[in-house]
Amino acid sequence: MAQAKVVETIEASADAVWQQLSDFGGIKPGPGIDAVEFEGEGVGMLRRMHLPNGIVEERLEIHDSVARTFTYVILNDDNPLPFTGYSATVSMTDNGDGTTTVDWTGTFEPRGVEESKAVRIATGIYTGMIKAARKALTT
Repeated sequence: MAQAKVVETIEASADAVWQQLSDFGGIKPGPGIDAVEFEGEGVGMLRRMHLPNGIVEERLEIHDSVARTFTYVILNDDNPLPFTGYSATVSMTDNGDGTTTVDWTGTFEPRGVEESKAVRIATGIYTGMIKAARKALTT
């Protein structure tokens, strides 16, 4: 099992970072995402992201606003990403100084590429999501 992990600090309150990153229904179409569909709400909610080369279907498994952590899985192994058995957990820690540390960790079996490349792709996704949250919170 491979692991990808990104730990970064955002200069914003933990509540603000939680609101930004934990919104499972907050992903919008944009570069690399042609369309997004949602089904249900809360734990068990499904999200289908239509990418140029296929669909990624994800389910929200855990959403704990007190602990500021959530977990999601990719359901379809025929997705265009080089992962099978994918699960990721995102946790936020209040540093007590107006900053928040985000820990985004995913585990999966690489599919069709070297493990190092699959890990780079996953860490790139996590870094991009954290960067977008940082930008949204500082503008």
